[in-house]
Amino acid sequence: MFKNEKNIKIITTSFLVTLGVFAVLNVVHAGFFGDASNFLKGLFTKEINVGRELATSTGAGEKTVPLYKPALDYEQAVVGAVEGASPSVVSIVISKNVPLVENCPYDPFTNLPPEFRNMFGQGMQFSKPCDTGKIEKQDVGGGSGFIVSSDGLIVTNKHVVYDKTAEYTVFTNDGKKYPAKVLARDSVNDVALIKIDATNLKAATLGDSDSVKLGQTAIAIGNALGEFRNTVSVGVISGLSRSVTAGGDGFGNETIQGVIQTDAAINPGNSGGPLLNLRGEVIAMNTAIASGAQNIGFAIPINQAKRAIESVKKTGTIKTPYLGVRYLLIDEDIAAKEKLSMTEGALVRGNSDGPAVVKKSPADKAGIQAEDIIISVNGDKITATSSLSQLIQKYNVGDTVSLEVRRGDKTLTIKVTLEERPAE
Repeated sequence: MFKNEKNIKIITTSFLVTLGVFAVLNVVHAGFFGDASNFLKGLFTKEINVGRELATSTGAGEKTVPLYKPALDYEQAVVGAVEGASPSVVSIVISKNVPLVENCPYDPFTNLPPEFRNMFGQGMQFSKPCDTGKIEKQDVGGGSGFIVSSDGLIVTNKHVVYDKTAEYTVFTNDGKKYPAKVLARDSVNDVALIKIDATNLKAATLGDSDSVKLGQTAIAIGNALGEFRNTVSVGVISGLSRSVTAGGDGFGNETIQGVIQTDAAINPGNSGGPLLNLRGEVIAMNTAIASGAQNIGFAIPINQAKRAIESVKKTGTIKTPYLGVRYLLIDEDIAAKEKLSMTEGALVRGNSDGPAVVKKSPADKAGIQAEDIIISVNGDKITATSSLSQLIQKYNVGDTVSLEVRRGDKTLTIKVTLEERPAE
């Protein structure tokens, strides 16, 4: 689908080749220094109480309302979240057969006449790297993932396991090593499911990414640089519903919509690892970083991955719902340029990739036409932060959705039954 989102240069993150302490001693018993000590103790205690509690007047008198948790409680919450989630985090090592480069004999003077060749290189041996046709299995990259079922089902990024000629090995938190099989790769989202032959594994607790708020704590865990397993970094949620274009060696560029932005440090090798809240629940999956920025990372909301997980558990594959239109996401600039009567929605329009409405698609069968403006899906408005494709991805194959459509000066309600996206 075609959107008018602005692109930001993003690189995917798989690995490819309060300032003091105040204390008062209790050893002073009497006299001036004792009085000063008691005064300072009381002043300090009062300041702490004012900072932590807000006195409010009620009919029954006054009550105190806590304003914030002590730093120690916050630290313990972070540690508890990490300890609870770490057993579910895995490292993924990518291996494949690569040409074995050797040094072969080489004569740099071979094109010189014999009389000159005899003047150079007498008794000297030269060599240069060459491909002898031999191959050798090598580790060529790494990423992260997390266990979502006790029998070894693991979710990671599609770009971590995109290479169908490679082999993948999983290292669990206790150091055990397992060969992994790729079960499914999502054709739309940067999500994949892999499987290892193991039992009694600790599955991660999946949270609700729809409830994520700006400013809340975010904890990233992953195989940083493909070398440092279960590396932890802490930050906040710094943005919601971003649309970015991510790219990397071997798999080109891909537009990722609706991602969560965080300033928790995400490094190459973190791809596929979990982004946690303070309860230790996975709220997103780390996927990309902004090139040249300081701690701007992006993670796929876990609710997007949940549908892929359930689809694989039920059918063995990832079935992605499909509408079958290309569109421009309308904003004020598009509305002014196209002389449209509304500043939000999806303008159904073809481009160099194909027609506005794909032939025999669900949209075609339902009667959607080029230049229609789709306003909402089941009552959810299409906006700059909630695109048509994002809304469609909330549903399953076979679901019937109601589209509010503006055609000319008429507003129509068109029901569409979503189908499985055709194989690319």
